[in-house]
Amino acid sequence: QVQLVESGGGLVQAGGSLRLSCAASGRTFSSYTMAWFRQAPGKEREFVAGIGWNGGSTYYADSVKGRFTISRDNAKSMVYLQMNSLKPEDTAVYYCAADGYRIRLSRATTDFGSWGPGTQVTVSS
Repeated sequence: QVQLVESGGGLVQAGGSLRLSCAASGRTFSSYTMAWFRQAPGKEREFVAGIGWNGGSTYYADSVKGRFTISRDNAKSMVYLQMNSLKPEDTAVYYCAADGYRIRLSRATTDFGSWGPGTQVTVSS
């Protein structure tokens, strides 16, 4: 298991940018596929972006493709989500998640065994 803590959320106007960070503890961070999910009030948690164990593979939800960029730094045990051109519909709690089956690039919440507590992102119109 890896422990995860997100930071960087906040209030931003539409069209603005935010960068979320996720700090991981554990010596095997590079073994995990990492991802960001989000959950808006009254909605199910949804996949946003994922990145393979060595950063060589990234994948995105269609709703954020071209606006968000996921990256990782295995030396620092960190994952990032750069969010540009934010829209009010991006408002949600954002969660960092880890999947220990590193050859898998999943979008399913059930495949991720470790989760952070989340960070709120609010985009005003």
